[in-house]
Amino acid sequence: MTAQTATARHSSRQLRTGITRDPAIIEQAQRLRYNVFSAEYGSDLGATTPGLDADAYDTLCDHLVVTDQRSGNLIATTRALPQSRIGGVSQFYSAGEFDLSALATLSGSVAELGRTCVHPDYRNGATISLLWSALAEYLIEHRIDYLIGCASIGMSDGGHRAWRIANHLQGTHLADEPFRVTPLRELPHLANLPATDRPVEVPPLIRAYMRLGARVCGPPCWDPEFRCADLLVLLEVDRLATRYSRHFMGRAS
Repeated sequence: MTAQTATARHSSRQLRTGITRDPAIIEQAQRLRYNVFSAEYGSDLGATTPGLDADAYDTLCDHLVVTDQRSGNLIATTRALPQSRIGGVSQFYSAGEFDLSALATLSGSVAELGRTCVHPDYRNGATISLLWSALAEYLIEHRIDYLIGCASIGMSDGGHRAWRIANHLQGTHLADEPFRVTPLRELPHLANLPATDRPVEVPPLIRAYMRLGARVCGPPCWDPEFRCADLLVLLEVDRLATRYSRHFMGRAS
């Protein structure tokens, strides 16, 4: 694993980021993913190995991880798949949920982000900021022009929350027409969303995507395996949020 220099200290914790393709560390990430996703989406994720969320993409991806150095526990992870490596799986993961043909004409390099999760005990600004800082550095150093990925919303309430969040993000962070995609499995529409004065509570990880400068590419897809709604998000790396690009652009030049 290649350790990054960025660290975050709070209470008795010291967090450190890294980028790895080490099978032993990837297995730790797969176990964290299983524990988080199965609890939050109420699904066994179709796991073939008990307790592990694993698929054919894992061996092709670079895995960004955050570790608590005091405990040694891996507490956050995401994975990035550069387009140059998709030969082993023929297409991006998100192509199984969305018609990506509108993105086929993108000029520049594309990578896909996926399986992002943070242990519930570490879901705070410091941890998420550290993970996204590592991601920003990765994108710039690997000269990625566009990042795509699925942002998931749980459906435990039957879909009301997912539709509210999806509608809100399409109103505030919708990608331009050339970047629009259509879901292969449309999320079932709800005839009447319950009226509420409560503000839309966008999940922290999706808020973090938007703060990086990402936009949603259209309506959500229904993912029956994970029992969630997925939005395709796209980040143009040259529009990366200023606080990240200023810090890292000098290193990548």
